[in-house]
Amino acid sequence: MSQATDSVIRDSRRHVAIATGTRADWGLLSPIARGLSQRNDVKVSIIATNMHLDSRFGNTLSEIENDGFEVAERVPVIDCSAEDSPLERAKATGRATIGFAEALSRLKPDILLILGDRFEMLGAATAAQMMRVPIVHISGGEITRGAIDDSLRHAITKLAALHLTATETYRRRVINMGEPENLVINTGAIGVDNLMRIEPLTPGQLEEQLGIRIDRNTLLVTYHPVTLSSNDISLAVGELLDALDRFPDSTVIFTYPNNDAGADTIIPMIRKYAADNPGRVALVASLGRVRYLSALKAVGAVVGNSSSGIVEVPSAHIPTVNIGNRQEGRLASRSVINCGESADEISAAITEALSEDGRRRAELSPNPYHNADTLSKMVEAIAETPLSSLSVKNFTDPFPLENS
Repeated sequence: MSQATDSVIRDSRRHVAIATGTRADWGLLSPIARGLSQRNDVKVSIIATNMHLDSRFGNTLSEIENDGFEVAERVPVIDCSAEDSPLERAKATGRATIGFAEALSRLKPDILLILGDRFEMLGAATAAQMMRVPIVHISGGEITRGAIDDSLRHAITKLAALHLTATETYRRRVINMGEPENLVINTGAIGVDNLMRIEPLTPGQLEEQLGIRIDRNTLLVTYHPVTLSSNDISLAVGELLDALDRFPDSTVIFTYPNNDAGADTIIPMIRKYAADNPGRVALVASLGRVRYLSALKAVGAVVGNSSSGIVEVPSAHIPTVNIGNRQEGRLASRSVINCGESADEISAAITEALSEDGRRRAELSPNPYHNADTLSKMVEAIAETPLSSLSVKNFTDPFPLENS
């Protein structure tokens, strides 16, 4: 094959740009990126932004590179010297819009793939819409009443052209928002698919890496800022730490929160807690995809307010203690134990999670986010949906309208 012919073939591939801003979304997107890149008809470019470019959150850019991908573009959005506040996140959204516009202008992709509901992804989606780059959106139609992410997710849905939802309920909700039925596909949740496919580390390997004992009484804890709450976040974290103190025989793996407004309050508190409890508490900025999914297969319960506790954890057949209202509105397995934010409520929920009844319920309860062949459905939809069907956004009225 001549070099000129080979160039034409390469240029004919569908060019998919993938936006990633956190350790969590890259853990979900990585297998999709790999599945797409293994096709002869697809070219993949990674655009890294937000927490990936912030060393305070574990230098997670290296996770992308360790998975075998070059980072084609970097879009910095956070001013690390600025005050941790909603104002700074609003400014960061503007920086994301500008940065993604410039990155898309250079890359000229056919499609931009976005997952979820973060502020940097709203900036990416806004830029893509203005640059006439069709958006594929993963995880639309979900509800999280306790976080500003709820509104951002719905906004991205209305900017996106192709929708890959985690459940049939969420698919119907996206269609009710006026999106064409043929472009809304229930694929199941990619995080559940990842959990099913992972070759886990052994508990012994995790213990060696984290420096603590890990068994069926170990608690994996992640607590994010509750962005629509007016409560003092330091008081809420204090209640969580008080509750954990009531389980002295349980080791604890703490991971960092995301970098929403309030993270700068949470991180020093959990750092101190880890320092005050050597040998019992391991604090990790980012476990990464393999260690996180391996931990789900080794610990006794997950505690906090992360979406992972609702979506992925039930497929590990362990209980989730879901604190507060950050995830309120999501479909949830019976293995999820909801509780308030006081130490008494949290400790009661942990006691239930570690009980024989709690463990048995988690073992038997189905996960509503599980769907067969999630990864292949996603890769096929992204690679094969005709671009012509994505080039113009059509609004489909969910109910007949009277003639004016």
